[in-house]
Order: sequence, then C-alpha cells, then structure tokens
Amino acid sequence: MGGPFPENPITVSFELFPPKTERGIDNLGRTVAQLASAGPQYFSVTYGAGGTTRDRTARVVDMVRRHTGLPVAHHLTCVGASRAEIDAQAQRLWESGVRKIVALRGDLPEGQTLAPDGYHDAAELVAGLRRVADFDIAVAAYPEVHPEAASAQSDLDHLKRKLDAGASRAITQYVFDTDKILRFIDRARAAGIEAPIVPGIMPVANFASLKRFSEGCGASIPDWMEAMFGGLDDAPDMRAMVAASLASVQCRHLAAEGVTDFHIYTLNKPDVSLSVCRALGVPARISAEEAA
Repeated sequence: MGGPFPENPITVSFELFPPKTERGIDNLGRTVAQLASAGPQYFSVTYGAGGTTRDRTARVVDMVRRHTGLPVAHHLTCVGASRAEIDAQAQRLWESGVRKIVALRGDLPEGQTLAPDGYHDAAELVAGLRRVADFDIAVAAYPEVHPEAASAQSDLDHLKRKLDAGASRAITQYVFDTDKILRFIDRARAAGIEAPIVPGIMPVANFASLKRFSEGCGASIPDWMEAMFGGLDDAPDMRAMVAASLASVQCRHLAAEGVTDFHIYTLNKPDVSLSVCRALGVPARISAEEAA
C-alpha cells in the first residue's frame, strides 16, 4: 500500500456489552475513556436476548454519552416485547437524545417464540422505528450466511429488505476469511444494495471461547488460526500481540480494496482494539499517566 498506513482515511466504531455488576460498569467507564482517545465515530452497546439487559444497556449508553460526548447506538431486538412496547421504548430513547440504533431480530431463548403482536423480523423492526422517529439505523449482515437462513440468496434478500425499510448501513458478523467479506460486498452491490457495508472486526481475546461462540452463530474458524493461537492460553501478552496483528492485517487488506470503515467488537477490552487502531493510522492519544 506504499506506506505504513492505508492510503485512505480509516474510521472506526467500538462495540461494548453491558457488564453484569456495578464494579464491572465502573471498570467499563475507564475502558470507554481509553477507547474514546482513538476518536471513534460512535460506540454501540449490545442488548441481551429477550431484552434481558435492557436497564443495564440504557445505563451504559447514558454513561458513554455523558463521559465522551460521542454518539452511542443502542441495540434493540424484536424478542420478548410487543410492537407497542418496542415503539414506546424507542420513543423514550429519542426523547433522551439517542439518535442511533442497531436493529436486530435477536436470539430467541430456548422454547420462546416471537410475540404474535410483536415485530417478526429486523425488517419489520426497522420500519417500525422509522415510524417512531428519524433514527440512524444499522442492521446486521452475514457474509457466511445466517444459520437460520434458507440460502445465501434468501439471506441477501432479507438484508435488502432491512435496508429498503429504512436502515442506513449494515454491520457484518465477524469473518476471519477476508476474501469472504469482499465477495459478499460484491454480491450485495450486484443485488442493488448501495448502503455502506461495515465489516465487524473481532480481535481474539480467548480462542477457545471464540470457537464455542462461533459454532452457534455460523462463523467459521480457519484451520490456520488453530496453529496461530495454539499454546497461547496461558500467554496473554503474546496472545494479545497475535490478535492485534491478525485484526490489523485483515483491516489493511480490506482498506486496500476500498473498505475503510470498521466496527470493532471490543469485548470491553481496550488494549488490543487500540493497538489495531494505531496499526491502521488511527493513533490514540496517550495520557501522561499511561506513558509513565
């Protein structure tokens, strides 16, 4: 690419999840301050299955907005609520100043179905949110196909439905085979999808946990990653270096193909995410305390 950094300016956003404890939320405040130093376009905060983290998600969204002054996207799902309940929640978010939403169907808890009077998929949810207020809405995309989709084409058709309903961009599930992301973007463009498609980047925090999680969400783990992270379970510093290098190389490959916006799944851990940003020419400001 002709230099240490990609030629085109890189922008990033950071995803957080709401901790389960008060101490965790306090610790997250320090993490957010570190991540904010990289100047992200926005933060996003996830929402538990069936709305199980609704109150904590709202608290984290408010905390991040107050401490950083940056936009924060509140995740919303269809699961566990009627249309009226979701619309009322969306209205409260708008009145509180939230302008960004990540709209998802959400994972169904075992034995639970979508409410008959609820939104039945993310496309319906997007359309409903657009009726409530002029939100900036992102939706999910699956380069390796959603596990419940009938086919790759039907999955792509559903993505187009979500965008046609009023979403402004799509954020992808993490994918470690970068060529799959590029091929997916090409297929989306050929299908008439013009909205930005933002790759989700997953720095590897714990390889064994990543493998278990990936089995459930349909994300493949290339064989070469087994060798790359083998033997590093008890070597966190080395694992972090490898994770940062892997994510940086992936982003640089994508940037060389013209993809310059990235959504980083931080897992509430700032160090590797900030290392990736620095490798991409998005250097964080280092405080005097950190430099000492």
